[in-house]
Amino acid sequence: MTGVGAVASTVNPRRIVGLDGIRGLAALYVVLNHIFERAWPGASAVHAPLWAAWLGDGRFAVIVFIAVSGFSLALGPVRSGWRFASIREFGRRRAWRILPPYWAALGFSLVMVWCVLAQPGWTVPNAKSVVVYGLLVQDAVPAGIPNRAFWSIAIEAQLYLLLPLLLLIVRRVSAPAMAASVAAVVVTIGLLGPHVSLLNDALVKFTPDLAVLFAVGVVAAGIVTAKERVRSQPWGWYALAASVPVVVLVAVEGATWSNLNVFWVDLAWAPAIGCFLASIATSRPRSIVRLLDTRPLRSLGSFSYSLYLTHMPIVIAVSYGLVLPRVESGAPAFFVLVAVLVPATVCFARVFAAVFELPFQRYRGWKALREAAVPVVRRFVPRGASIRGR
Repeated sequence: MTGVGAVASTVNPRRIVGLDGIRGLAALYVVLNHIFERAWPGASAVHAPLWAAWLGDGRFAVIVFIAVSGFSLALGPVRSGWRFASIREFGRRRAWRILPPYWAALGFSLVMVWCVLAQPGWTVPNAKSVVVYGLLVQDAVPAGIPNRAFWSIAIEAQLYLLLPLLLLIVRRVSAPAMAASVAAVVVTIGLLGPHVSLLNDALVKFTPDLAVLFAVGVVAAGIVTAKERVRSQPWGWYALAASVPVVVLVAVEGATWSNLNVFWVDLAWAPAIGCFLASIATSRPRSIVRLLDTRPLRSLGSFSYSLYLTHMPIVIAVSYGLVLPRVESGAPAFFVLVAVLVPATVCFARVFAAVFELPFQRYRGWKALREAAVPVVRRFVPRGASIRGR
C-alpha cells in the first residue's frame, strides 16, 4: 500500500484510501466495548463514568462495518454501470473471502468454550450449534452461542444475496430510489413489528435495519463515478451535521433508551455514515484521510475481520478466568483488561489472519493457494520427502 502522503484518489482510482483505517478502528472499538461491558457488568453505560461511557455502544461499530461492506462491494459494479461481471463469480469470491477465516474462528471459539472457559450465564454450544453456525443461519435458528460476535456474520452473508437485487433497482430506477425503497420496507416492519408477531420476530432475528445501512453504503459508492459537482460537495460537513442530532438524542435520552430503541438509532445513523463514506472516497477532509491511512491503522484494518472473529473467546477467558476474580470491577478492572487484552487480541488476530485470512485474500483459488504453499512447505519437509502437489 502507498504511504500516508498519497491521499488523493487520483493516485490509484481503484483504491479508496482510508477504508482500511475505518475497518481497523471499528474492530478495535468492538474489542474495547466488550472489555467495557465486563468491567462494568449489567447496565454498563448507566453505571460507567462519563469518560468511559462512549465505549458502551458496540452496535455502532457493527453498523459501520455493514455500511463499509456495502460500499466496498459496490465499488466494482459502480465502475461497470452498476453491474456484476458475473453474479456467480461474485458469490464464489465472497465465500472464498469470508468462510475460511469464519470456520476457523468457529473452531477456535468452540475449543475455547469447551476446553478453557465459557461465558457465565450463556448456554454452552453443542453439536446443533456447530451445524447452525457453520451454515450461517444463527439468526434464524436458535442454538447455543460459541461466539457472541458471530451474530452479524450471518446477517452480512444474507445481505450479499440481496446485493444483486439492489443493483438491479439502481439500474432500473436510481441509487437514491433503491435506498428509499429499502428504507420504506424496513421502516414499515419497524412500525408494524410491535403489533404483528411475525414482523416482530423478523425484527428480533434478522435486524432488518442493517439492510438500510448496507444500502446506504451501496449508494455512497456511487461517488466514485459521480460528476465533479457531486464529488466536490462538503460531504464531511454533511456527515457532521447529520451526526449531531443523533448524538444529542442519545445523550439526552440515555443508554437505556438507546438500547431499547436500537432499531431506530441505527437508522438515524445511516445518513451520517453514508456522507462520511462519500467524504473519505473523495479524500476530504485530508487530515482525517491521512490519519486513517497511517501505517498502524492500515495494518490493523488488513486483519480487522480476524480481530472481530477471534477476540471474544479471549476476552471471556482473560476477564472471567484471570482478572475479574482478582481486580475490583469498574475502572481498575477496565484498565487491567485493556492493558492485557488489547495487545493479546490484536497479536492473536494478526497470527490467525496470516494463516486463515490473508492467504485467501492474496490467492483466488485452491490451485493458486497450493502453488504458493509449496515453497513454504519445502522449508519444513525433510529433503527427499514427497510434497503433495509437486
